Amino acid sequence: MSRGSRLRPEHAMPTPLRVVIVGPADIGDVAAEADRLSASLASAGHHVTCLLTPRSEAADAECPTDTDLVVVLGGDGSILRAARWMGYGQVPVLGVNLGRLGFLADVPRHDASEALREIAAGRFRLVDHLMFEAEVLRGEVAVQRELGLNETSILAGPPFSMIEIRLLVDGELATTYRADGLIVSTPVGSTAYNLSAGGPIVRKDLDAFVFTPLNPHTLTNRTVVDSASRAYEIVVPEPNAGSACVVDGRVVTSLVAGDRIRVRRAAPRFTLVETGRHGYYRTLREKLAWGGGPRAAEPPAPRGGA
Repeated sequence: MSRGSRLRPEHAMPTPLRVVIVGPADIGDVAAEADRLSASLASAGHHVTCLLTPRSEAADAECPTDTDLVVVLGGDGSILRAARWMGYGQVPVLGVNLGRLGFLADVPRHDASEALREIAAGRFRLVDHLMFEAEVLRGEVAVQRELGLNETSILAGPPFSMIEIRLLVDGELATTYRADGLIVSTPVGSTAYNLSAGGPIVRKDLDAFVFTPLNPHTLTNRTVVDSASRAYEIVVPEPNAGSACVVDGRVVTSLVAGDRIRVRRAAPRFTLVETGRHGYYRTLREKLAWGGGPRAAEPPAPRGGA
């Protein structure tokens, strides 16, 4: 909370709160929801700034230094964009889900106004989450450095043959993968690409990294979970022409022979604001349909596509 947020659980919040609402301007109902929440907050005496930006564009304005709360409208992709936008000055985030799944943006829109009232009354908790820095080294030169929340992925790419990926932990060779790639995930990212690749769900407030190979050639290669306090380095001796390093779904750089990717715990923490109505296991139950019952069938898409 290095930008000066005054949010403190179990204490009535100072009035007015300084709230910034962000979201993708090119999704139809985001602007309308931003207007509704802005009006509700303003009527309660809070200061509100709306910064809606198309998904394909970077935000022009920086997050104001005196912000108490960032309300993110959309889905988990909107959360990732907001975390990247805030950079090394993270502010507590309330994620309002206007998408489908939403592990991070887990407050339904119909609960958003009530959640904001709970926050103003001090009835909430702040949950910090691990962020990471990924640095691509070419020789001794860092050609790229990124701050991320979900995962760093090393992808083999075209011509879609397996590549060799070496993983070193604290300078010691841990293993060599022959695979289509490797996902290095935070606990927050464990329910994203890692989960799709067969990796485990790791409670999102733990400090750990999850290493999940993609289609490994050796059947004994399995996901490894290790402490975020260690230093990790990934070496790709002979990448494919299309091999790349990807951070939170964005291609950071293509890879050349001998590139090294360092992944380590970052100094800033991503902070989610949770009210009593939306806990970690409730989110998993609802999003993953835990409990044995079938998920409700989705309505058929309109003819001609969505």
